[in-house]
Amino acid sequence: MAPAAATPPRSPPVSPLSPDVPAVPAVPSLSSLSPLSPLSPRCPRRPLPVPPLMRGAAAIVTCSSALSASQRPFSASNRAHSCWMKCRMPGRLRPAALAAAIALNLLLLLFSRFLPGAPPPPPCRRSRRVPDGVPGVTVILLEFDGPEHDVAATARSFAALPGVAVLVASETPPYPPAPLPAGAAALPLRPEPHLPPPRPELAVRTRHVALVPDGARAAPGLLRRMRDALETGTAKVVAAAAGQRRPRCLELELDVKAWTARYSYAERRSDRRGELCGALDDAPAVLLLRTRDLFSLPFPLARPAAASLSLQAAARGWRLLLLPASFPAAPVPPPRRRGAEESRRRALLERFGVKLEVLPDGGRRWHGCGKETARCFGTVRAQSPEYLLAGRWTPPCCLRALRATARHVLAQLEAAGVRHWLEGGSLLGAVRHGDIVPWDYDVDVGLYRDDVPKCRWLAAVAASGRPLEDPDGFLWEKAAEGEFYRVHFSRANRLHVDLWPFYVRPGAAVMTKDTWLGHRQDVEFPERFLVPLGAVPFVGVVAKAPNDPRAFLEFKFGPGAIENPEYPNPEVRRLAQDLGNKTAP
Repeated sequence: MAPAAATPPRSPPVSPLSPDVPAVPAVPSLSSLSPLSPLSPRCPRRPLPVPPLMRGAAAIVTCSSALSASQRPFSASNRAHSCWMKCRMPGRLRPAALAAAIALNLLLLLFSRFLPGAPPPPPCRRSRRVPDGVPGVTVILLEFDGPEHDVAATARSFAALPGVAVLVASETPPYPPAPLPAGAAALPLRPEPHLPPPRPELAVRTRHVALVPDGARAAPGLLRRMRDALETGTAKVVAAAAGQRRPRCLELELDVKAWTARYSYAERRSDRRGELCGALDDAPAVLLLRTRDLFSLPFPLARPAAASLSLQAAARGWRLLLLPASFPAAPVPPPRRRGAEESRRRALLERFGVKLEVLPDGGRRWHGCGKETARCFGTVRAQSPEYLLAGRWTPPCCLRALRATARHVLAQLEAAGVRHWLEGGSLLGAVRHGDIVPWDYDVDVGLYRDDVPKCRWLAAVAASGRPLEDPDGFLWEKAAEGEFYRVHFSRANRLHVDLWPFYVRPGAAVMTKDTWLGHRQDVEFPERFLVPLGAVPFVGVVAKAPNDPRAFLEFKFGPGAIENPEYPNPEVRRLAQDLGNKTAP
């Protein structure tokens, strides 16, 4: 009989993304991962290294298939010797031989641990690095809203591409329900008490991932071109418009310490394939990047996707490449829900700690506290607000409210003829740069106690003991901590100016007061610093100040106070921890 013809090996299907790249397998659900799945975080077992002595003894001590199965390093020789033992060894001797073999194995294993040069067992390490994955692209549909969504058609369009898997990622499933095509799966993002926590990185098995907006349609070869541009260029994210409106290329500076994102128009910089950007505007776009890069971000699937990736890329110095090509859109694109988009953007910026956006045209978009809201931080303890411990300075919305309150209070005191001057850290900021110190959380003003009745707001508070709101919405009150006054930005927002009544101590030309809070600059000082008063620029106005600000500050804070800035309580946190080699403002 003629021998059967050898069956040629079957080659895997070829992906259209690359002529020599096999198609990506179907994306498994998170619940289907076995304990030893390559996507499972469990570290697999590894066999111990076998010393030469044990390898040589294997043929003698192994006699059954059961023993062979438990001693995997000797499986090849075990099968042959098991057959030989069964043929030659009488049945009554087999149990004794098996017991002797097990005992000898244990002795050899124990002895091998003490052999010189025996390698240690390999450590079982649990890696947190996202694996490189298989070739291909996983499309994640992330941006969809409302009952007019186009999730089903968008998923069908991209799932029709061989080698492309589609995931519909959301905290709640699309509604009305969207029938997903083959090759597409839902990816829940909201934690549920009865389910394991979401691990979206385990559902993406490909090397590249594309974030696709609702209503986009696949374009032949464009995902491949985006992938090639990513792998051969310097950009970490490659973008292409989704629809007729092309995204605007911007530059972005993220100042985490100042809670501020500054945008500017990008100069046209091309690497022969498109424009290099620092950020994109809110036009719909497909964003492609390496899977390991996406899931190295703290907020990989936050919405809006373009704003989220732009901010996180700016924090890491990543660049974006905007291609001239674009993906087509649905004939009737899903309507954009501007209210929902704005709410998501505000929630995103709050999550990222951005209180101010400086727009390319110079406009400002505020996302922090106002007259009707509480201030951005709670009660200050140990002269160190909570944000300072996180390496941030006073939020810009709070500084804006403090400036407005300070200007209002100084104008009222000046109009009433009250002798007053900037005190403490407020005077330090005025002398350094004419403004509030960037990490300060209030403004301090000293005044003569005898002049309190001249200001009608202070006189009314002193007489009644109750807070009083003036026509401009500022709240005047007597402080609960002692004999001084406070003026708040509003009844809701307690950013404030402290007013400290000083008087001349009898028998000495020294200014003193009745309440001391234990701050290092909280000391008596000669009245000569106030006779006459001087002036310094502060928060956009000219403010009264001691006649020799430098001498006054060095009297209170020590020599070099102006040139050597420091946080109010260096024992809690020092300025050098946040500046490094940079210069303080």
